[in-house]
Amino acid sequence: MDVRAGAHRTVTAHAATHAALGGAEALALEHVHKRFGEVVALDDASLRVRAGTLHALLGENGAGKTTLLRVAFGLLRADRGTVRLHGVARRLASPRDAIALGLGMVHQHFTLVPALTVAENVALGGHGRYRRRDAREQVMAIGRETGLSLDPDALVRDLGVAGQQRVEIVKALAHGARVLVLDEPTAVLAPDEAAELLRWLRRYVDTGHAAVLITHKLNEALAHAHDVTVLRRGRTVLAAPAASLRTDDLVDAMVGPPTPDDAPGDASSRALAGEMAVIELAAARAPGAIVLAAHRLDVRDARGVRRVREASLDVRAGQIVGLAGVDGAGQRELLRALAGRMPPAAGELVRPPSVAFVPEERHRDALVLDASLTENVALRGAGARRGLVPWGALRARAVALLAEHDVRAPGPATPVRELSGGNQQKLVLARELCDAPAAVVAENPTRGLDVRATAAVHAQLRAARARGAAVLVYSSDLDELLALADRVLVMHAGEVHATAATRDAVGRAMLGAAAPAAVPTATPAP
Repeated sequence: MDVRAGAHRTVTAHAATHAALGGAEALALEHVHKRFGEVVALDDASLRVRAGTLHALLGENGAGKTTLLRVAFGLLRADRGTVRLHGVARRLASPRDAIALGLGMVHQHFTLVPALTVAENVALGGHGRYRRRDAREQVMAIGRETGLSLDPDALVRDLGVAGQQRVEIVKALAHGARVLVLDEPTAVLAPDEAAELLRWLRRYVDTGHAAVLITHKLNEALAHAHDVTVLRRGRTVLAAPAASLRTDDLVDAMVGPPTPDDAPGDASSRALAGEMAVIELAAARAPGAIVLAAHRLDVRDARGVRRVREASLDVRAGQIVGLAGVDGAGQRELLRALAGRMPPAAGELVRPPSVAFVPEERHRDALVLDASLTENVALRGAGARRGLVPWGALRARAVALLAEHDVRAPGPATPVRELSGGNQQKLVLARELCDAPAAVVAENPTRGLDVRATAAVHAQLRAARARGAAVLVYSSDLDELLALADRVLVMHAGEVHATAATRDAVGRAMLGAAAPAAVPTATPAP
């Protein structure tokens, strides 16, 4: 389906194009090469961002998008290539140089200090003496201007993912960014929050500033960006006005022709029919017995604050239940209680002895980045293991999982840090699902993933359902939940509600704008 009207230009699978875009130059990277050991991350990559425009940068996980913009921000030094800011070639020794020249970067994996307040984090990197009153007022003023409201006195560690994302954006703006780079900024926002952020970005560039948006949401790129650049395997393969492109053009450019690495029947290579590509591995079966359940459950966080209030729900065998909610609505605590990671304060909880858990922050909660793939696979069941570690068997299991789940890595001894985000997430899913668990709890499992990796994650969750697992999925992407889940529940202010299974009804219920519908939160017995 076309997302934007206008002249359409088909991009052939083998084309490597770099269209000349007119207009004053805000940021340019030309013929950039970057190698990490034997891995070529960037191979003659280029990007040109015009002043007064929102520029979408697309590509599969591992295509080089973040690496290219880290070069622009001074976090990495290119082996070859040129960086220009506002038309002047620059040699950036550090992010401090980039910030001083008006470039701000909002990272997908946050760079905040959890023990400090919002205002203190925003002030970090500034000049002169820290004045608490001025720092607080700056945060509130930016909130009033952008709609990204924050409590300046809140500790960052107490904020959810969306709140921390806001702090990163406000921090960049506070430091005077005239070119703003955002890595997947809408991945954790509710639909209304994402729409407001994108509207603000358009206002931001209308003043003559520029913004680069790394996103895997193709409709978001075509609907809001002025220009689009696509990277594939470290090369720029497309640069064109967004109005001249269709969704199919972007998918063709991102994926390209089949390669020898693509197994003919692997799940991810078959699933590229659009951004919300899905795979039906087995026909849906009637749900079975209750496997996961909560009845009038209360959960309190580490500070004793009541985050979940008398929540009731159930998930049956052979069923995927979706949970929607704005960040901080209590879903984090509810999911962790159901997964056995947090104790409930009151109420009844039904769960099997072992629950597969896929947390939202894989770097913090699921992986040891400097450990090997084998060592990360060994984390599954590590608490119940006794005696000597069977490294030979674990290595063999890791090799089998890499092949079965299309985790692309040189081998089981590879440090997890060297994998792309999509392959890291596929590894987490492969490890958690390898022993056919009776229940799966997944928290934003496709956050920051491209079309192919998203499809692979969906395939694994559907395969778990087909095997009879009870699957509970939270996602900040409503379209994903509606496409993936058999039922959708909504969490608002710590309470679980049911509502009509439409995008509008669920979105309104997430924001507390509609009374819960007369729909049970539990499914009737089959």
